[in-house]
Amino acid sequence: MQYKTLMIKGAILGKNQLEDYLEKVASSHNLQNFSDKETYPIPRLKDNYRFIEKTYDLLNKHIKMGINLYPAGEWLLDNFYIIEETFKTVCKEMTITKYKKLPGITTGMYKGFSRIYVVASEIVAYTDNKINDEILSMAISAYQRRKTLAMEEIWNLWIFLEIAIIENIRNICEKIYSSQIQKYKVESIIERLVEKKEANTQVFKPIKDEYKENVSYKEMKYPFIEYMSYKLKSTGKKGLPYLEILEEQVNKMGMTISEVITKEHYDIAAAKVSMGNSIISIKEILRVNFLDLFENINGVEEILKKDPANVYSKMDYKTKEDYRNKIKQISEKTKISEIYIANKILEMSRTYQGKNRKKTHIGYYLIEDGKAELLKELGIKNTKIISKEQKSKRYIFSINLVPILLTILFVISFNYISRNAVISIVSGIILYVPISQMFMQVLNYILSKKVKPKLMPKLDFSKGIPEKYSTFIVIPTIINSKDKVKELFEKLEVYYLANKSENIYFALLGDCTSSKNEKESFDEEIIKTGLEEAERLNKKYKTLVEENDKFYFLYRNRVWNAGEKSFLGWERKRGLLCQFNDFILNGANSFRVNTIANEEKDICDKIKYVITLDSDTNLVLDSAQELIGAMAHILNSPVLAKEKNIVEQGHAIIQPRIGIDLEASRKNLFTKIYAGPRRNRFIYKCCIRYLL
Repeated sequence: MQYKTLMIKGAILGKNQLEDYLEKVASSHNLQNFSDKETYPIPRLKDNYRFIEKTYDLLNKHIKMGINLYPAGEWLLDNFYIIEETFKTVCKEMTITKYKKLPGITTGMYKGFSRIYVVASEIVAYTDNKINDEILSMAISAYQRRKTLAMEEIWNLWIFLEIAIIENIRNICEKIYSSQIQKYKVESIIERLVEKKEANTQVFKPIKDEYKENVSYKEMKYPFIEYMSYKLKSTGKKGLPYLEILEEQVNKMGMTISEVITKEHYDIAAAKVSMGNSIISIKEILRVNFLDLFENINGVEEILKKDPANVYSKMDYKTKEDYRNKIKQISEKTKISEIYIANKILEMSRTYQGKNRKKTHIGYYLIEDGKAELLKELGIKNTKIISKEQKSKRYIFSINLVPILLTILFVISFNYISRNAVISIVSGIILYVPISQMFMQVLNYILSKKVKPKLMPKLDFSKGIPEKYSTFIVIPTIINSKDKVKELFEKLEVYYLANKSENIYFALLGDCTSSKNEKESFDEEIIKTGLEEAERLNKKYKTLVEENDKFYFLYRNRVWNAGEKSFLGWERKRGLLCQFNDFILNGANSFRVNTIANEEKDICDKIKYVITLDSDTNLVLDSAQELIGAMAHILNSPVLAKEKNIVEQGHAIIQPRIGIDLEASRKNLFTKIYAGPRRNRFIYKCCIRYLL
């Protein structure tokens, strides 16, 4: 297949001129929903890279031979590794399937090319390869005054900028290559005619064909004349006759050597500046925060920021990206503009202001039950969206009905062979459990491969937890020694350092061991150690910002359990958490020791959430902020049914995915099997919804 090459050459424009030009370019673009595969830029990029690499190799040879290098070539020698890394990254990122999905141009000299490819090339051409975040923001904003770019185009802008820059580097390399070839010829001539060296002592042999085939720069005479003049002058009297001959030949061209040298030096300076701009721009593109740029110039983003619930702007990056991707997916399926879809969502959200807070959030129409309503408003017919309840019913129905049918089929088949109905039925009853388990395993495996997990929306609390979302992180566990107390407080200290923020507090909820006595002698030792450790950490991490302490210790009383016939903590861990929650909500202090109750300023009134950890579970870096951000999101807030005391929307409790760390995964054979070869080393992962 013959691929087309995009070649755009332009003069350097000022800021206002560039804005005006890009507005005109936008007005002239007529679009289609795809780009032609004949315009796929990667084959040309590979060809460009091969030539740049060959130029790099030639420069390395010439520097060893003592030939003066073209100044722009010095940039190439010092920064070739950057070009190589960029080339590999672009080839990996821009597949032909991805390219064909981008909007293309239908008319004009750029027909079939991806629009964003043309726009990126225009920006590079008219800025002389000088790219930074300010220029990009200005240029894209100017273009979007006439035509709006799709989100996918903006996300891939950096790829096409780098493709265009490498194209320009190739053009400069053609000048470098041809200039070096002319210098080589000059050195060869000087060696043979001026220095009169013998053939066996000559360093500069006649040029091989492998060099000639790459010479495409038409004005080869100027580098030759400029360098020949320089070399002849450096030889002194021996070169004078040849210099006069050179002057005469140049005069026949209607020029003087001085004029040729001036022109060549100007071209050399221009090439050096362009090469420098290109290399610097590639580095700048790597440093540009495209997330901030995207949010500043994307039209869909501007609309979503107007969320009537005032939630969108407070969300984290992954959630925002998920919302935008949902709009992009709807746009691709329906062929409706992303801007139109975003405006329709905003319009629907505003109709519920003052009526239903969840429905005033734009996310309700993208990842919740409101999606069906949105598609209906967009005029999409025959779109059936299965609700969570229907999915659950189908799943439960499948795991119950299919094993029964398989068992019946087995009984019929076995009875046909054995001719004994009783044995067949008994065998079916025995095999029903393994059949159902096997089917459930197969079904879950298929679902895990076919159904993508959904991201749980979260607010961005990376800069701190607001007071209204104050949270306690607690470890409820049985404590039987002071060493156990110290170990657990060390863990709480690590969790604090990994999740440092205002309005997050840490507590060790100590449960007493079972005993024949209501109080044991070692209880006092445990209580004393707990109080000392809490006080030590509070002194160590005391801040001027918060009045309350960060670390607390609670220890329970034993109560008689008739069933166990011993004194122990009521309902063990579940009871411990219930009593703690009862204290936070109602102030009912049933603990033997409770340092929270000793606080001068009560913190219970502002506590919103409790994160519960097992004694063998770790809370990794910033995971507390993510968990709190997930619970605080409007779509996850629990809504209680009016008639029944149950949660009908949102979540009252969430459990993140649990992972196995490297150390724990190698303790014994069971943990090795459970962890598996590809388990992530992190413990609490991103909150994801269940498959169903």
